[in-house]
Amino acid sequence: MESESYGIMLLPIILGVVEVLKNVGLPKRFCPLVAVAIGIILGGIYLGSGDIKQGVLKGIYMGLSSVGMYSGAKNVIGR
Repeated sequence: MESESYGIMLLPIILGVVEVLKNVGLPKRFCPLVAVAIGIILGGIYLGSGDIKQGVLKGIYMGLSSVGMYSGAKNVIGR
C-alpha cells in the first residue's frame, strides 16, 4: 500500500518538473520522453521495493500517466 501512495504523490511531481523544464526551454516534443525518464528514476528509487525491474515498470507507468494527465487537463482547459 505504501508504494501505491508514493506513486500517486509522484505523478504531480513528475508533471511539475516537466512543466518547469518546458518553461526553461525544453521542446514540447521531448516532454513525454523526459516524463518517462523521470518516472523511471523515481520509480527505481521509491517504488522498487528491492526489485529494480518492478521499479522501472512502475516508473514507466507513472511517466506515461503524468503525460496523459497533462494532456487531459490541457484538453479540458482548451489551451
